[in-house]
Amino acid sequence: MRYGATASLARWKQRRPSARITLGLAACLTLLFASTLEAQTNRAALPFSPGEELVYRVRLGGLGSIGRAVMGVDGPEVVRGREVYVLRFDFRGRVGPVVVVDRTRSWVDPAEMAALRFSKYERSPVSTNRQDVELFPGQREWKAASGEGGRLATGAPLDELSFLYHIRELRLADGDVYSCVRHFDEARNPVTVRVLQRGRIRVPAGEFATVLVEMRVKDPRRYG
Repeated sequence: MRYGATASLARWKQRRPSARITLGLAACLTLLFASTLEAQTNRAALPFSPGEELVYRVRLGGLGSIGRAVMGVDGPEVVRGREVYVLRFDFRGRVGPVVVVDRTRSWVDPAEMAALRFSKYERSPVSTNRQDVELFPGQREWKAASGEGGRLATGAPLDELSFLYHIRELRLADGDVYSCVRHFDEARNPVTVRVLQRGRIRVPAGEFATVLVEMRVKDPRRYG
C-alpha cells in the first residue's frame, strides 16, 4: 500500500504481514527528507532540535487533500534522570464521514539517539489502539502498559516515530540499503530502508530537492 505526500515524492510501502504504517507518517516523508539531504550521523550536531515544526497537507490519491499533519520537536525534558527531546506527530484526516486520528510521541535521548518512552493513540472507524511503552536501554528491556514486554536488541532502541528522525542522520546516497536492528520490539526487526531516487518538488513553501525513500517494517504481533 502506498500513500503520497503533498507532491507524492515519498513512499512508504507495506505488504502483509508488514505493519500497517499510519497514513500520517507516510505522508510526512517527502518534506522530512527534503529538509535533511546533507545530514550526517553526528551525535554533536543532530539534524533536528527543539523548536522544529513541520506542517503538512495530506493527500490521498485522487481524493486530494484529506487532512493536516504536524511533526515537531519539543523539550528538553527529563526522563529517569536523562535529558530528552520529545518528538511529536499529530494527524487528523477525513474522507467523507470517515475520520482517522493519530497522536504519537517519542522521548529520545539525543546524546545516544535512543528512545526511552513511546506513546501512540490511533482511532479509525475500524479500531482504536493505544500504546504506552517504557524503554530501558541500560537493562535491554521494554515494558508496555498493556503488560507486553521483551528484550531490546540494542542499547540504542527506536520506535516508529524516532526511526523517521534517525533516517535523517543517514547518508542516503543513491542505491543505499540499510538493514536496521533497532526497533524496540525484536519481532519487528530488521527494519529496511532503501534509497530509490532523487528529484525535486514544488510546494507553497518553495522548491526543494528530495530523496525518494522506502521503509519496510513488519508487525507480527498485530498482523501475524
